[in-house]
Amino acid sequence: MKIYRDLEDFIPLDNAVVTIGTFDGVHVGHQKILSTLKECASHINGETVLLTFFPHPRMILHPEDDSLKLISDIEEKVELLAKAGIDHLIITPFTRDFSNQSPEEYIREVLVGKIGTKKIVIGYDHRFGKDRSGTFQDLLSHADIYGYSVEQIPEQDINDVAVSSTKIREALIKGDINSANSYLGYPFQLTGKVVRGNQLGRSIGYPTANLQVREPQKLIPAYGIYAVEAAIIDPREITTGVYEHHEPKRVIKGMGYIGTRPTIDGVGRSIEIHLFDFDGDIYGEQLRVEFLHFIRHDQWFESMEDMIKQMAADERRVKELLGV
Repeated sequence: MKIYRDLEDFIPLDNAVVTIGTFDGVHVGHQKILSTLKECASHINGETVLLTFFPHPRMILHPEDDSLKLISDIEEKVELLAKAGIDHLIITPFTRDFSNQSPEEYIREVLVGKIGTKKIVIGYDHRFGKDRSGTFQDLLSHADIYGYSVEQIPEQDINDVAVSSTKIREALIKGDINSANSYLGYPFQLTGKVVRGNQLGRSIGYPTANLQVREPQKLIPAYGIYAVEAAIIDPREITTGVYEHHEPKRVIKGMGYIGTRPTIDGVGRSIEIHLFDFDGDIYGEQLRVEFLHFIRHDQWFESMEDMIKQMAADERRVKELLGV
C-alpha cells in the first residue's frame, strides 16, 4: 500500500476507484465497503484509493467536545487498511478550510482534480463538504460533468452487518469484548510503550508490563481483567511511501488488567499486562495487546492476600480460555 500524508503528495491516477471516510476501527461494515471498492477496481482494471483524515474531523470542528474516543489510532488504522489490500491511502490533514469547501468544490478540486476519480464507492449515509451538506445525489448530479460513476452501498447491505462505530464503543465501555470483537472482525487492540511501574506485581509473583497508550484519544475498555495476546512490534513512522503489512514474529499470551488498583492505592489508571512464560526486558519497547476475553470487573479487596488469591483464580480462567 502506498501512503500519502497530504493530497499535494498524490499524483492523479488514470483509473482511480475511491472511497472516503474516517474508517475508525476498520470494522466489518467498513470492510464491506472496502470489499466492494476492490471488486469495482478489478472490473475496470483500476487502483483503489481511500481518502481519510487526520485529526478526526470532530476534533477540529468541535474542539470543546472531548468525548470522542477512537477505536483505532492512526498507526493501527494504517496497518488494518494495508492488511485489507488497499492500493493507495491518502491521510489528508483535516482543517476548517478543508471543511468549508462546498460539495461541488470538493468534487471538482479534491475527487477529480487531486485524485483523478473514475468511480466512487460510498456508504448510503455518506456526507461531505461544508456543514456535511453534500450527499449521494450531489455526487450523482455531477458524475456526467466530471466523468466519473458512483456506486452506493445500500442501506440494507450495511444494516445486514448490524454494526457501527458507536455500537463498538458502547460494547467496549461495558466490557463486552466478545461483541466488540465480533463487530470489528478482529480483536480490539491497545498499542503503546512499556514503561516502568512501581514493581509491585513482581513482588507478588505477577510481574507486569505497564502500557503507556500512545494516542490520548484512544478508547480504553471497561476496567477489569482480560485474557490477552501481546506482541512486541517495531515502531513505524507513517510517512509518504510504500507501507507493507507485517505480522508480528512472536505472540505472547497473557492476562491484562485495566483499572485504578483500588486495593493498593486507587489513584490513576493503570494498564498492566502479565505475560505468561516470559521474563525478557522489554522496557521502552512498543507492545500491541489484543483483548480476547473479559474475565471480571475491577474490584476492591479487604487484603492483599485476598487479591492475590483472586488473581490466581483469574490466571487459571485466562489460561483455560487461551488453551495455555
